[in-house]
Amino acid sequence: MSAVLLLAFASAVCGGVIALLAAVRERRSVALWSFVAGMALLSCESVFCGLAAEAVLPEEAGRLEDWALLAMSLLPGIWLLFSLSYARGNYREFLGKWRVAWGAAFAIPAAIVVCCHARLVGGPIPLSATGQWLFPLTRAGWALYIIFLLSVVVVLMQLEMTFWASVGTMRWRIKFMLLGLGLLFAARVYTATQALVLPTDVLINARMISKTGPRSYVMTINAVALLLGSLLMLRSLFRGASEVAVYPSHKNLRKSVIGLVAGLYFLIVGVLAKVVEHLGSTGSFPLRAFLILVALVVVTVLLLSDRVQLHTRRFLSRYLQRPLYDYRTVWRRFTEDMASRLTQKELCQASVKLAADIFQALSVSIWLMDDQGENLELASSTSLSGPMAEELRPTREESSQLIQAMRNRLDPVDVEYSGESWAVTLRRCHPSEFEEGGGRVCVPMIAGGQLLGLMLLGDRVGGVLFSLQDYDLLKCVGDQIAASLLNSQLSQKLLQAKELEAFQTMSAFFIHDLKNTASTLNLMMKNLPVHFDNPAFREDALRGIAKSGQHINNLILRLSVLRHDLQIHPAVSDLNDLVSKILAAWNGSPAIELETHLGPIPKFAFDAEQIHKVVTNLILNAAEAVPPRGQIRLETSQAKGWVVLTVADNGCGMAPEFLRGSLFRPFQTTKKDGFGIGMFQSKMIDEAHGGRVEVESQLHKGTTFRVLLPANKNSK
Repeated sequence: MSAVLLLAFASAVCGGVIALLAAVRERRSVALWSFVAGMALLSCESVFCGLAAEAVLPEEAGRLEDWALLAMSLLPGIWLLFSLSYARGNYREFLGKWRVAWGAAFAIPAAIVVCCHARLVGGPIPLSATGQWLFPLTRAGWALYIIFLLSVVVVLMQLEMTFWASVGTMRWRIKFMLLGLGLLFAARVYTATQALVLPTDVLINARMISKTGPRSYVMTINAVALLLGSLLMLRSLFRGASEVAVYPSHKNLRKSVIGLVAGLYFLIVGVLAKVVEHLGSTGSFPLRAFLILVALVVVTVLLLSDRVQLHTRRFLSRYLQRPLYDYRTVWRRFTEDMASRLTQKELCQASVKLAADIFQALSVSIWLMDDQGENLELASSTSLSGPMAEELRPTREESSQLIQAMRNRLDPVDVEYSGESWAVTLRRCHPSEFEEGGGRVCVPMIAGGQLLGLMLLGDRVGGVLFSLQDYDLLKCVGDQIAASLLNSQLSQKLLQAKELEAFQTMSAFFIHDLKNTASTLNLMMKNLPVHFDNPAFREDALRGIAKSGQHINNLILRLSVLRHDLQIHPAVSDLNDLVSKILAAWNGSPAIELETHLGPIPKFAFDAEQIHKVVTNLILNAAEAVPPRGQIRLETSQAKGWVVLTVADNGCGMAPEFLRGSLFRPFQTTKKDGFGIGMFQSKMIDEAHGGRVEVESQLHKGTTFRVLLPANKNSK
């Protein structure tokens, strides 16, 4: 057995073992099965490549190369599926958003293979100088390589997104998996570009054995990459990578370092290939392309390395007289991230991520006080999973000691070497992943004179100890997080109080109306046995029951607007015509003087049924507000692209306080028998059309409502 075949088989066995170990050790998931399938296909491809390299007959070698490319045709979809789901807590969101991409990555290579009847390489071209053959790619094989190359770049960019979204020990656990896959796919980028950029005649002159790779040094590079990548991935499997669940954002793909590096590599190699083709000097092209790839990979690794970033910052601080931290940048980042978080969970998730990044600490956890203030519960962590936190959570007695010890401590404390019982508890609750992690620090989070929780940091990159600058910044960060948490708690309590107030108000209206209705029905039932034989009583009882049922239905209908989103169905109509019909059907008091001025306005799109409710409600409110012989003025006009409906009266008016704070709120009314829902509903309808309501009112002088509706656009 030759060294080439031995290397191919060794890499295939190693890849198969990694797939088997992952299937046994890891959690069952989409990422797991796609990883197992991807590694199995890479192993099969390596076997086919090794056998092709040892084939005696050209027909046999060509068939094996076809089989290798068939295995490669399944790789784009499988690895893209893996990259979208690996270590991601929101992988379903990404799979849904990228369903067209990963579906095409499966379907297009399959269609190419079916259409070309599995012939992906052409007939053999003998190389007289070596006694071997060159198998050029067919058009189908060339298209397959293009799809594979593009998918590999996308996979690397997705894996980079996962890397940036992870922090602390979560990043430490998945780092070698990402490095192993990065090495494997970087090698595939190199070998794929070799197969694509050089024409067949140049390859023959360069004495390259095969354009598709299996019978040349290209196969050796792929096999070595699979072997080394498998070893790196093996290390990641024993770090508990399955417990990691990060939540990357779709926006991060735009800032990909991998995308930039891949683009530079393709540009440089493409230009270099054209130069080689023009000059005919092909001997050093593969070496130059390989060195370019290695240089770009090294740059990428340096850009992604936490340790390099830490030493760069320390070098600048030590030799260029800069502080260790850019405090303005740190404070701006914290302010921006905290401002957009509403719940305590969101605040804690953002806080541990920021703290891990700023202090280069792989393990950051936040423990918060429970509602009773007696226990500590894990809110978020870069190193502890839910089951681990449940096992490590301090008991009630330990929590009591911790709370008592930290309640009066305003500054961060080193808990690594303290022998006190509360320090022992903190070390147990926040275990170190590394023997030399730079010590562990506890930051009490105190705001408003009360202890809200604790933040624990450890496992610093490079085992660097926390300095005085670190302690000062930790104090500020802890205070900022505590203030944000306190604001969140107060906001939540205020929201609950408002919800309770709204519920009580609504209940009062319901109880009042239902009590009156129930009293009417109860009186009727008491009189029913006595007057049942009286036809007039039975007729009156039936009318009373029907009226009570209708009253309950109207009550439910009017209150239902508070729990449903308003849907409008606009159509081009004439507002003047709608107002005229309402006035014609209105049975108003003859003692009220109604003045109407319907000006020239264009037809425009609005929901006639909903606007009918608005106009009717405004007229009824005005009629109830004016005294006998009062006046109501109703007019329509057009002004600056708006159609304006004005309803004015000279009635009792409204107080400024009610006008500012209560007019458009539900259940707020000045009328005895009102619900306080009419104006709330009218405002909802008008805003749904893209308009607004303007109000002017003075006590004992009257009120003017102006409803503005957009006349120059269709409402949705």
